[in-house]
Amino acid sequence: MNDPAEHEVGQKVFEALRRVSTATVTTQLFARGLRNTFLAGLRPLNHARTRMVGEAFTLRHIPAREDLDVLSVFRDYDHPQRLAVESVGPGQVLVMDCRGQTRAASIGGILATRLLRRGAAGLVTDGAVRDSPFFAELDLPAFAAGVCATTNLARHHAVDLQVPIGCAEVPVYPGDIIVADAEGVVCVPRHLAAEVARDALEQERLEEFIQAEVEAGAPLRGTYPPDENTLRRYRSSLNQDEATS
Repeated sequence: MNDPAEHEVGQKVFEALRRVSTATVTTQLFARGLRNTFLAGLRPLNHARTRMVGEAFTLRHIPAREDLDVLSVFRDYDHPQRLAVESVGPGQVLVMDCRGQTRAASIGGILATRLLRRGAAGLVTDGAVRDSPFFAELDLPAFAAGVCATTNLARHHAVDLQVPIGCAEVPVYPGDIIVADAEGVVCVPRHLAAEVARDALEQERLEEFIQAEVEAGAPLRGTYPPDENTLRRYRSSLNQDEATS
């Protein structure tokens, strides 16, 4: 199991991951043999707040049961859903396993506001949210599989905090690094975060050069993927940038 204490992730790694796209990150993970890392089907709720990087804080749900999941449980301050919100730390992302069920909300505006005030980096659920017009204005990156006005108790029973979960059928371990942009959400195993961040930056520098070459009329052959002549021009452009900086 991934132990966050064994793999420190420095601030420079987080900064690097904020500069690269989820597409680039998934390519870097694919190169390392990881094919199931993108949380497909989740969309941003506030299109002005899509960039998100933070450590995963996980919450697992099972199906609700009628005799247990009644409105009176909202009086319990130690209910696992409330406890999770009050436990997420600054820079962490609350990631919820809702089994892909969107016929009831997994969280609403009040709890999301509390996450914001606690300094959370964001919110991810493979379920739905309620109060979606509020989320569209909330200064907190949030990604969900859908929206639904129905309370969570109709479908979801929160049970476990900080355990491995499946979110959108992707394994997420506590402390993994969650990266998101307008395209969606990707989970980076914590022990790979530093090398993925480093190589993702280099990939994007090279792809920016290739993009400019293609825009200037270069054919794909020899350019994408780059042959040695293209790589030589790329390295020369880096040297010129360093000389003028």
